[in-house]
Order: sequence, then structure tokens, then C-alpha cells
Amino acid sequence: MKKYIVVALCMLAAFSMQAQGLPNTQIKDVSSGKKIPFDQTIEKGKVTLISFWATWCIPCKKEIKNLSLKLPEWKKEADFNYQTVSVDEARAEGLVRTYAISQGWTFPFYIDPNSDLKRSLSFQNVPYTMIIDKNGKVAFTHTGYEEGGEAEIFAKLKELSAAK
Repeated sequence: MKKYIVVALCMLAAFSMQAQGLPNTQIKDVSSGKKIPFDQTIEKGKVTLISFWATWCIPCKKEIKNLSLKLPEWKKEADFNYQTVSVDEARAEGLVRTYAISQGWTFPFYIDPNSDLKRSLSFQNVPYTMIIDKNGKVAFTHTGYEEGGEAEIFAKLKELSAAK
């Protein structure tokens, strides 16, 4: 019974998030050091893929590495943006920056130092993947990472970028 209640609450949270749009919770652009509302990191009229991660999360790093290797190929077939949001604590901002630079990330990377965004999006664990549609609504979410799971993400990106 408890399991059904948890599932129902998760579905309700996801539905309310879709109905309300994206939160304007402040996150920090690690490259510039500037704070920005999360909803302003999403380009209007364009699909956005977001990976939530942490420097201590091995599956997160693996997912982002595999996604970033596929980005050039995927962008030939789907029009979308990609960004990451670290859920590390504020004191780990230097680690986030160093890791991103060492990996050659050319996409935006942010940090949610107090987990305010994580709370407002109602997710518990990373890796957490989210796709925002052209209307700024959450169209897909997934928790965890399994090698090969990128195919599902790519299929959804193609579907959403082709939609009018």
C-alpha cells in the first residue's frame, strides 16, 4: 500500500510541475559565477536536455560522458540544447568547475548548492535526467543510469524537436 501511495505522490508532483511550468529557483552558472533563475536557463521554443549530477556520483559522470560523446551526432537529427546541473554543496563548486573543464564540456553547467532546485523539482536521487519541451514544460524524466539508456533519451529528443 505504501508503495502505491509513493507512486501516486510522485505522479502528482510531476503533474503539478508540468501544469505550473518550470520553477524560477536560483542556480549558479559555474563558468561565470552568476546566479540565474532555473527557468531562464531554458531557451524558449527549443527542447532542452538536462542532466542532474554530482561529483561523487560515478553513474552520473558516466551518463554525461556518454551523452556528450553522442551530442554531435544527435544534433544532426534533433534540435535541442544540453546542460547539466550539479547538486553538490556550495563548497564543492571548485570541484564541479575543475571536473567540467577537465572533461572539455562545451555546454552550460550549473550548480544547485543548497538543493533548492532539487526540492522544487521533487526528485531525490542522481543521476536524474529531464527533457523540457518547446513550450517549457517537463516532457520526460528518468532517475538512474544504465548503459544504453541513451537510446530512449534520443528517441524522445527527436520526437519533441519534430513537434510543432
